[in-house]
Amino acid sequence: MPQGGAAARSPDPRKLSDGKVNFSCPAADPGTRVGGSVFKVGCCGFQISKRKYAEIFDLVEVQDTFYKLPSVETVRRWRRDVGRDSFEFAVKAWMVFTHSPSSAIWRKSGVPPDSEYGSLKPTGKNLESWEKFREILRELNSSLVVFQSPPSFKASDENVRNSLEFFRSVKEGALMVGWEIRDESWLRREEFRRILEELGITHVVDPLYESPVYGRFRYYRLHGSRKGKRIIYSHNYSEEELLRLMDIVKRNAAESNYVLFNNSYFSLENARAFKYMLEHHLPM
Repeated sequence: MPQGGAAARSPDPRKLSDGKVNFSCPAADPGTRVGGSVFKVGCCGFQISKRKYAEIFDLVEVQDTFYKLPSVETVRRWRRDVGRDSFEFAVKAWMVFTHSPSSAIWRKSGVPPDSEYGSLKPTGKNLESWEKFREILRELNSSLVVFQSPPSFKASDENVRNSLEFFRSVKEGALMVGWEIRDESWLRREEFRRILEELGITHVVDPLYESPVYGRFRYYRLHGSRKGKRIIYSHNYSEEELLRLMDIVKRNAAESNYVLFNNSYFSLENARAFKYMLEHHLPM
């Protein structure tokens, strides 16, 4: 025992001989409980085979559903391929709810452009599309949806009203909803907080750069580094950055916490390293 009676800390098995972090080390068993909080770590999109991915992580954020709805048969296969019932799918909301039909990426949706779509409008076409999207949620046994608004979606009076009515229409039962805004005008509107609080919606942020306005659960998306307002997705997080991230998510922990890495081809290794650090370092 060292002086003071404290047990010596074991060497970090992630460390290489030169002191760098080995991001490809084996992960601990899935499932991380720290104090009274549960943390789930994963990637935005499968980076390897689904079965192998599910041996490492408890969670994935499905990206395919953002552009075009996959078939029911396809998502059934996803559910089967992960190989365990406890695996959780967070599902990114279809862009027909959030993006304008005039958007450059609209053609990927497979839906003919119509002014009733997008911009979180509480219209018949948006709500009909929601029913199709719900079928995907049911097949994945998912109760967690993440909406991502484009930078062009400003907090105008019309958009604020539409967002409130749209979310009132789709938020039901045990459905957990996260909302990532990409224009700062929303942060200057008190109505934004009221929408979140009234409907129990979580403000989705990158915690290294922003703090959530509200959330009964926490949902973090790690996009990489920033240069001004530009996001550099191909960023490999350092050990120092991951330790800072761990400190932030622990200090601001809710009962349920989701940490998703979206930093391009580095996401798998960084997510594995962060999951390991969360399980083995700096207890609350």
